[in-house]
Amino acid sequence: MILVTGGAGFIGSNFVLEYAALHPGAAIVNLDKLTYAGNFSNLESLRNYPKHHFVHGDICDATLVDQLLAQYQPEAIVHFAAESHVDRSIHTPGDFLQTNIVGSFTLLQCATRYWNSLDEGRRTNFRFLHVSTDEVFGSLSRDAPAFTETHPYEPNSPYSASKAASDHLARAWHHTYGLPVLTTNCSNNYGPYQFPEKLIPLVITHALEGRPLPIYGDGQQVRDWLYVSDHCDAIRVVLARGHLGETYNIGGNAEMTNLAVVEQICTMLDELRPKADGSSYRSQISFVRDRPGHDRRYAMNIEKAKRSLGWQPRESFESGIRKTILWYLEHAQWLSQVRSGEYLQWLQTHYRP
Repeated sequence: MILVTGGAGFIGSNFVLEYAALHPGAAIVNLDKLTYAGNFSNLESLRNYPKHHFVHGDICDATLVDQLLAQYQPEAIVHFAAESHVDRSIHTPGDFLQTNIVGSFTLLQCATRYWNSLDEGRRTNFRFLHVSTDEVFGSLSRDAPAFTETHPYEPNSPYSASKAASDHLARAWHHTYGLPVLTTNCSNNYGPYQFPEKLIPLVITHALEGRPLPIYGDGQQVRDWLYVSDHCDAIRVVLARGHLGETYNIGGNAEMTNLAVVEQICTMLDELRPKADGSSYRSQISFVRDRPGHDRRYAMNIEKAKRSLGWQPRESFESGIRKTILWYLEHAQWLSQVRSGEYLQWLQTHYRP
């Protein structure tokens, strides 16, 4: 039995689906607020899976969290729930502070009360896995070494600052109260079920619709791209073999500029879904005004996870992006369902020339 927060979101739903497939006897309690990026249809394949218990609720609701822990008695909590988009955090930072800081605090408090109520054997086996981001480390110059787990925190956006705060809370609850915490900091994820405000699904959908492919600034911002299934695998490994109180960097070994990512998507779409007029999707690339405080480069050193846990990503960017594009080509109905009027209004606000 595990409790997953944010299990209807992009990474959370992929984790829940894979966990159910790999552990068919396992019970999963899935707590999700179903904000704009949480989508219950992501979990459609679990409709007839009797041990998946979905709860529509907020991690800030201590009464609800206490009730779920008492009722289901999970052996682990995997904490994905977060507001996670930098652009939105610039315009509505309060939402990020509430969910990422207050929500994480509430969850840690409830988890500590629950953990203290367990008998010695179950206390020993219990785990609280806090899922975080590389953005807490700030920005790197082009030639700087990749982030290690001991790199100082230097968050530059309301989103990354709120995630940094939640990381500090998780660390403090381990060291002060003894809660058996594990923390992962991941690089940029991509793959199935990602809400199309993020770069890769946005470019895929805009390309197919003949719309401009917006790239912030000069497109030379560098990110390390991690296929979501590799991330889910890493979380399972950390949950099973991670050392309590430790942090693990999870990356894809795939540093690329945003422009190079967009160009590779265009090249694959030219192959998989060629345009009727024979032109390349690259002709739709459009550079737009850069966002405030845009970090130049993130890069993850994953040697600790490789060395101590035996984990490393299986997918290259080329193989992962091909799987991702094929998934979006095959799931047009899912895309149409999630792209509401609110999403379209968001596009007009954030991608102005």
